[in-house]
Formats: sequence, structure tokens, C-alpha cells
Amino acid sequence: MRTTRLLSRSGPVLAAAAALPIGLAGPSPAASGISVSTNGSTVSVVTSACTQINGSWGNASLLTGNQANFAEGRQAALTGTTVSQSAAWSNVSPGTYTVVVVCSNGGTAGSQSVIVSSAKAPNPSKAPQAAATPAPQRGVAGGEGGTVHDYGPLTLGIGATLVGGGVIAAAWYLRRRSKPRRL
Repeated sequence: MRTTRLLSRSGPVLAAAAALPIGLAGPSPAASGISVSTNGSTVSVVTSACTQINGSWGNASLLTGNQANFAEGRQAALTGTTVSQSAAWSNVSPGTYTVVVVCSNGGTAGSQSVIVSSAKAPNPSKAPQAAATPAPQRGVAGGEGGTVHDYGPLTLGIGATLVGGGVIAAAWYLRRRSKPRRL
């Protein structure tokens, strides 16, 4: 009898705790609708979220850190087929950028940050040589902590789940300690 009552009281709590990671995870980077990559000083974006309207798939924009809206960045028209559309920018200087894709229907396919680390494209014809590691261009980011990296929703969901589990475990431990005959 005691076990039945215990399970009926803790069942909804356990179900909510099991569903918490799914609810907090949100959309994954793959569900954002775009995929951004770099190769030397070239940045490219690929999407399959846009449909062609009046001969246009839409536009992609490469924004620097101080540009806030789509029209301020370097724009490129999307080209491709119904399966995949893409755009690319060449001669991009090193830095952090945001790529935003807006389809021809006015909807945003997605946005993603990208870091361009080198203006030189790798030359596969040269044999690899041992070289000294160059110093970071921006120096050490001391004191910035977690604000330097933009964590995705999956990482934040897992972190929230761990914190929530810790809170629940602490509450259970304190309750158990105050009344030892209760679970």
C-alpha cells in the first residue's frame, strides 16, 4: 500500500523530469535551416528551406559584428535547385560574422555565426611542414568567461537539466533529512 501511494505521488514528478530535456532543448542547429562553412577566406551557406518565387530563391547576407540588419551586410543571391540553394562570399577578412538567409517569400531560413580565421586558402600541393604555432590574433580573452562562445540550444538544455536535477536532488535530500521515515 505504501509503495502504491508513493508511486502515485512521485509519478507525475518523474514524468515531468524526464520530459524536461526535450522541452528545453529547442531546435537543434541542423533544424535552423542553414549550414555555413568556411574555406580560407571564402564563406559559403547552403539551405533547402527556400522556394523559388518570380525566378528568385532569396538572398543571403554576411554581417559583421557591428551590423544589425540584413540590408547592411554583404549580400549574395541564392542559386540552386529545389533540393538545395547556396551563396558564397570570397575575400572575407578574418573575424566573426553572422550569416542570415532570407527567402524570396520574405521568411528567414535561419542565421548562424561563423569565424573566419585566415585570409589564405590552404594549398594542398605543398607538403605539410612543422611550424611554430602563431600567437592568437586577438590575444587572450581574459575575464570574458562564457560570453565569448555562443552556446546552442542543446547545450543550454542539457545544462538546465543538470541544474534542475541538482535542485531536485537537494530538495529530496533535505526533505529526507528532516523526516527520516518519509521518502
